[in-house]
Amino acid sequence: MALHITDDPAADELLTENPLALLIGMLLDQQVAMETAFAGPLKIRERVGAVDASTLASYDPEALEQAFRQTPAVHRYPGSMAKRVQALCAEIEERWGGRAEAIWSEGDPDGKEVLKRLKALPGFGDQKARIFLALLGKQYGFEGAGWREAAGDYGDDGSFRSVADITSPESLAKVREFKRAMKAAAKNG
Repeated sequence: MALHITDDPAADELLTENPLALLIGMLLDQQVAMETAFAGPLKIRERVGAVDASTLASYDPEALEQAFRQTPAVHRYPGSMAKRVQALCAEIEERWGGRAEAIWSEGDPDGKEVLKRLKALPGFGDQKARIFLALLGKQYGFEGAGWREAAGDYGDDGSFRSVADITSPESLAKVREFKRAMKAAAKNG
């Protein structure tokens, strides 16, 4: 399994190999391009030296914010997103022993349970949790019973609704087109 989300081989390799990096990328995926969000963990690693829950949870908050602000910024809202990433990492450190993958592997959970666990994370509402669950099921090898149902429309096979469906530049274009169409429908609706 290898993810192809950012069009940057080093960023995609980090997302593939580091479950926390993938979770952070999902957290950052708001109000910026998907590739920017999911390239964020690589920028964090380059500036902080690591992408692990313990390091990021205990990192000096002002220094972390400065790392997020360096050009090119990790996110268009570096201050608030540095705080969100730190809160996410603190939760993973305290609740999941520093292991992001425990959210979807500890106790052999089904899709409904993983959705519940994701929604309990700081910065993860219902939609973000469903998209991440679909990403786990479609591309990250999660096979918990009922994951497609728990992910809702994002779990549909052959859909191009979200980052869960991006496997190539072509699929990225299809996801972008779907999102444009949804925005246009909402605006005209």
